[in-house]
Amino acid sequence: METLPRSLAALALLALIGGPAAAADSPVARPDPTVPRAKPLSLAPMKGRAAVSTHSPYEVGDCSLCHERKNPRDPGPVSAAGDKGCTVCHEDFLELAKTRRFRHAPGKVGCTGCHNPHDASVKSLLLRPAPALCLDCHAGITAMMNEQVKHAALIQGASCMNCHDPHASNVEHLLSRLPFDQCVQCHGKDGITDGAGVKLTNIGALLEQNKVHHGPVAQKDCSACHEPHGSPIFRLLRAPYPATFYAPFDVKTYEMCFGCHDEQLVTAERTTTATRFRDGDRNLHFLHVNKPDRGRTCRACHEVHASQKVYQIRESVPFGSRGYLLKVNFVKRADGGDCTQTCHTARAYSNVAPAAVKAR
Repeated sequence: METLPRSLAALALLALIGGPAAAADSPVARPDPTVPRAKPLSLAPMKGRAAVSTHSPYEVGDCSLCHERKNPRDPGPVSAAGDKGCTVCHEDFLELAKTRRFRHAPGKVGCTGCHNPHDASVKSLLLRPAPALCLDCHAGITAMMNEQVKHAALIQGASCMNCHDPHASNVEHLLSRLPFDQCVQCHGKDGITDGAGVKLTNIGALLEQNKVHHGPVAQKDCSACHEPHGSPIFRLLRAPYPATFYAPFDVKTYEMCFGCHDEQLVTAERTTTATRFRDGDRNLHFLHVNKPDRGRTCRACHEVHASQKVYQIRESVPFGSRGYLLKVNFVKRADGGDCTQTCHTARAYSNVAPAAVKAR
């Protein structure tokens, strides 16, 4: 399929925090006005309950490091409000706040929005484990995480912190790395599987070995097609896309593709402009795809991420439940191309318009 011009910048990672991106010239990420303020959690000591992490001054009974008095029974008010009482010792985080472009808004108000200054049942003195702690404020992400297809990065390991720095970052949405690099950190490895145990492609190796990249991939914009938190659609897609080799044609089934590509490339039976995959004005995309039952889907011929051939034509495609690799055998010609012994006998086409042929 032809890649039609489209700016993808507006899609880039808007969903990563459930709200709009911070202004480019702002040194601090502005709080999303749609993110509600959660009810403050208790900062009281655990009082005998088993603690996983304990603040050193509290552990040795030196309350005066943070409070007016040393007496644990009557420490008095804190000596400094907000984050100032913490950065007296935790100067490295003060440096992060000064040198990094975006700060986590709760950290600017006070570290105790996320941390207990005494002890906690979670590592790093967190008030609650992630993602529960994060979702206290970022409630909009909850619905995404409850979708049928969940991003493993959110429910395994460090959860939200697998992708986000909870304090400050030079990348929007507090990402630990640039978005594409963040994705390839995991999806550039062998052995990654989905929730059903299906092995996922090593995208890093695929892109390195196949230099014809899909437009969003070339722009390093994974989020143009994938929702990074959760989706009702397989592979965390933002919109419907056929998962099989054959599918009855319906425009809604290809909503993912038609977000960028003009639907006329498969709805117009005759055309000289909607696609170059045509024999004269006979639309061969229409012929292959637009069928009421066994229409060939995009994946039958195209690799959605990258390929060695023009138009991201596949070398082969898995066919059937046994994983047989069906060779596509496409060869591009100056005015068209041909497929040799693939799904049918050898076929060639010329996309020279009928009027041009007649005029010769």
